[in-house]
Amino acid sequence: MKKCLPVFILITLGIAARFMPHPANFAPIGAIAIFSGMYLPKKLAIILPVAAMFFSDIFLGFYAWPIMLSVYAGFIIMALIGLAVRKNKKLSTILGGTILGSVIFYLITNGAVWAFGSLYDHNLAGLAQSYIMAIPFFRNSLLGDLFYTGALVGVYEASLVLLYREKKAVATVR
Repeated sequence: MKKCLPVFILITLGIAARFMPHPANFAPIGAIAIFSGMYLPKKLAIILPVAAMFFSDIFLGFYAWPIMLSVYAGFIIMALIGLAVRKNKKLSTILGGTILGSVIFYLITNGAVWAFGSLYDHNLAGLAQSYIMAIPFFRNSLLGDLFYTGALVGVYEASLVLLYREKKAVATVR
C-alpha cells in the first residue's frame, strides 16, 4: 500500500480540482480514471473514479440517474483503457488512450442525454443535434483529459525517475 501512496495523493489533488472553478467539463476525473488504470491494482482502478465521482456528486449534486450512470460507465471504460495502456506505457499509447477515452465518454454520455433526457427529439435528427450541441463540452473535456493526464502521469513518472536516481546515488556511496 505504501507504493500506492503517491498515486492516492495525486488522485486526491485531482478530485479536489473538481471543486475549484473551471470551464465546463474541464475536470480531472477522466484523467484520474486513465491514471488509476495505469498505476493502481485493477479493482481499485475501476472503483476509484466512480467513488470520486459519487463522493464529489454528493456535494456538487446528483441528476437524472440513467444519465448519471452513463457518466460513471464512461469513467469505468476510461479506467479500463488505462489498464490497457499500462501494458505498453509510452507517450503514444497514453495520448491515444486519453483521446480514445474522451471520445468514448462523449459518445456514451451524449447518447444518454438524447435517449433519457427531454432536450432533443427522440429521432436521428435529435441524436445528431445532441452530439453537435455537445461539441464545446467535448472540446473542454478532451483538453481537460489531456492536461490532467499529462500532469498526473508526468509528475508521477518524474517522481519515479528522481527516486531511482536517489536510490542509485545512495547505492553508489555505500
